[in-house]
Amino acid sequence: MEKTYNPHAIEQRWYETWESNGYFSAELEQSAQQKNSYCIMIPPPNVTGSLHMGHAFQDTIMDTLTRYHRMKGDNTLWQPGTDHAGIATQMVVERIINSEGKTRHDVGRDAFIDKIWEWKDHSGSTITKQLRRMGASLDWQRERFTMDDGLSDAVKEVFVKLYEEDLIYRGKRLVNWDPVLHTAVSDLEVLSEEENGHFWHMRYPLSDGSADLIVATTRPETMLGDSAVAVHPDDDRYQAMIGKTIKLPLTDREIPIIADDYVDPEFGTGCVKITPAHDFNDYEMGKRHNLPIINIFTIDAAINDSAPVKYQGMDRYVARKEIIKDLDSAGLFDKIEDHRLMVPRGDRSGAVIEPYLTDQWYVKIAPLAEPAIKAVQDGDIRFVPDNWKNTYYEWMNNIEDWCISRQIWWGHRIPAWYDENNKVYVGRDEQEVRKKHQLDDSIKLRQDDDVLDTWFSSALWPFSTLGWPEKTPELDTFYPTNVLVTGFDIIFFWVARMIMMGLKFTGQVPFKEVYVHGLVRDSHGQKMSKSKGNVLDPIDLIDGIELETLVEKRTKGMMQPQMAKKIEKATRKEFKDGIPSFGTDALRFTFAIQATTGRDIKFDMGRIEGYRNFCNKLWNASRYVLMNTEGHDCGIESNSEMLFNLADKWIISRLQETEKQVSESLNTYRLDLAAQAIYEFTWNEYCDWYLELSKSLLSGKDLDNIDSASIIAQQRGTRHTLVHVLETLLRMTHPIMPYITEEIWQRVAPLSGISENTIMLQAYPEPDLKKIDQSALDEMTWLQQFVLGIRQIRSGYDIKPGKPLTVLLQNGTQKDKDRLSDNESMIKNLARLVSIQWLENEDDIPESATALVGKLQLLIPMAGLINVEEERERLNKEIDYNQGFIVKLENKLANENFVSRAPDNVVALERQKLLDTQTKLNSLTEQLEKLKTL
Repeated sequence: MEKTYNPHAIEQRWYETWESNGYFSAELEQSAQQKNSYCIMIPPPNVTGSLHMGHAFQDTIMDTLTRYHRMKGDNTLWQPGTDHAGIATQMVVERIINSEGKTRHDVGRDAFIDKIWEWKDHSGSTITKQLRRMGASLDWQRERFTMDDGLSDAVKEVFVKLYEEDLIYRGKRLVNWDPVLHTAVSDLEVLSEEENGHFWHMRYPLSDGSADLIVATTRPETMLGDSAVAVHPDDDRYQAMIGKTIKLPLTDREIPIIADDYVDPEFGTGCVKITPAHDFNDYEMGKRHNLPIINIFTIDAAINDSAPVKYQGMDRYVARKEIIKDLDSAGLFDKIEDHRLMVPRGDRSGAVIEPYLTDQWYVKIAPLAEPAIKAVQDGDIRFVPDNWKNTYYEWMNNIEDWCISRQIWWGHRIPAWYDENNKVYVGRDEQEVRKKHQLDDSIKLRQDDDVLDTWFSSALWPFSTLGWPEKTPELDTFYPTNVLVTGFDIIFFWVARMIMMGLKFTGQVPFKEVYVHGLVRDSHGQKMSKSKGNVLDPIDLIDGIELETLVEKRTKGMMQPQMAKKIEKATRKEFKDGIPSFGTDALRFTFAIQATTGRDIKFDMGRIEGYRNFCNKLWNASRYVLMNTEGHDCGIESNSEMLFNLADKWIISRLQETEKQVSESLNTYRLDLAAQAIYEFTWNEYCDWYLELSKSLLSGKDLDNIDSASIIAQQRGTRHTLVHVLETLLRMTHPIMPYITEEIWQRVAPLSGISENTIMLQAYPEPDLKKIDQSALDEMTWLQQFVLGIRQIRSGYDIKPGKPLTVLLQNGTQKDKDRLSDNESMIKNLARLVSIQWLENEDDIPESATALVGKLQLLIPMAGLINVEEERERLNKEIDYNQGFIVKLENKLANENFVSRAPDNVVALERQKLLDTQTKLNSLTEQLEKLKTL
């Protein structure tokens, strides 16, 4: 093996080997059906997308579970695929066409869609290549696309059947409207962030001239569409006005004053303008009071001909200024106030979204929601963590009909046709429509121009990818799937809809469990976003990136120069030398060890650096094992005599306990506990203790006074244990860190008599509790406490680790004496001791530093080891410095200006510094007190 671990030398080579040999493939043969099947559906990433930290985290979880179950012997399918991402993909190709001086309308619908397919074939595989870089063991031979023929057939089938059951209808309702893209968008495609705005206060005169009502709004242009002014029915100020009318300023309309419990009498003047066509809450109130719904906008958010002529054709914001000016001229403008408000913007266009009244297709959702709620209540689907079921219930119990139409070209075109009288016919294709309704060719039909919401086809993903509506072996074998791994933000948009559609069209739940993971945030707990300049690219963490390239990447395309400079400064401060190469396994392990169920991850560069060091530790440990076992007798032959010492028995026992803990953790989605158990066993037990113990055993230092045959048998036992534990550890770690474990296993496996091609198809370790030797565990714990006691004394008194010491023992039991007798040579080697002596009760005790192992007292005479005065002076200097630092930190945290104005993460960091410094001061003070006893 190479001296240093270089992930780039192995990762691509191994992935190509795995994929080309079909190791990721699920089976459908009868023999395979005798196994348990295990299936995970990948949440299909957008075909336009590239891998972000959320993907990388989620895919690490799914791949770990997939590799684990594959090694457990399950017939495992991780279903790959991508989503056609209607709006996002259309925008990408539209930009290309726009750069040529054309629009999609110039090109025409069919030619435009051809161009999208062409783009998809040439540029749409970025994210699947990046998934391969993450080591994702998806069954690529079964890759699907939401617009491929089979899935498109499934979409048509579902639409037609729902329509035939009166569960799909066309209606005029309020939707989120993007005035740039000219389409309805879902709530998930709307980003609402707080921005600076205003409250405009306007006077609405009563028709009888007796008084004015003052209303406030953040969108004064919508007053042209007002249908009423609402007050609370119990508001004494307005009791006498309820039922009267108002002369709506700037128009020739009169509107009523109505009473509704929705109005908050404490907010503003207690009067609210009601615009049913342009506000979701007003729309509901309008339905309750049978108010006219007056749409004043065009699809571009310009004023239409329902408004006074003066404003027609004006952009909404131009109209806003004119309306305020005209109100002021009429003496009907009261005042303007600065106001912070949530502004909804389209996630693709950046345009402010308008609530807009338009004809759309809807799914009647209540009949589908009822069995979906019951499936969770009955335990057919389990949420992990369990508390997410409450969020699910909240959404499902308040669910509204689902708007499924979009006014774009790329997507599943709605299978509906209209005749010249605008009568609608629904069918799988035009031929079926004509045949079903006996329409001959003389009747012209035109297909609906709209396409279906991307989430409609995504809702069918678990069963459509397996061949539905056909009855396929894949459906029989892998449906229902086992677990859905997803973020909490799409429980309603995707998870709930998959449950509803799965139950409706297969009669079964689409998955048995829903594992909900948290978000990946930056090291300060902030959400990663381009605007904040704190985005990390997982591929950059794998490959490394130079500082200048990173700065350019983070600031590219930023419209505000000041913000770009701020981000550049922060990036240069945080990444002085760029980002080094960490490799895929270190990144995956970092994700896994932080995958506490339901909690967000604070991604810290220090942690991934620590887990790269863990990879190096495993690599170096494996090199040591190979150097001491290759070409030696490792006891592969069954008739070879092997003797096992305390260290061998202990590490085998701890291996069983670790195997049990890791398997239990993976079975309950506690990847964090599984990774932590692997880390602690590998680093703290196998490397730090067992390998160190094996050195003296293999060299013969700890094998005094035994015959040569026994020495050979003991060394054979230790070599066998070194190899066996390492080979098992590699299999146990493989689901989380696939590359390094495969590379090392190829060298280690032959030493265990294994001649298979790949670790990923080996059996996952199963604990054998009969191999746990409790007496060996207890004795080894005693030995460790003994050695650690000596090491703590060295550390506390600044005694060099290599300096030979004498230790005196007092107050020990007979068991202590027996254990020392059995393990004295090992203890001397590990603790760097020249002698160990028992003191009798009457013996004088020299000035000594002490440690305890139970009641056994360890004493190390200090004479000649340290200069007490110099050590006291050193400790006093450190104590003085830390006391001063504590005073500075306390003063800083007592400063109200700092605490109130500094970011929360900065204040938290200062508080943690204070706690750490206080802990260090306590330790230094204890050391000084001990020194006084010498």
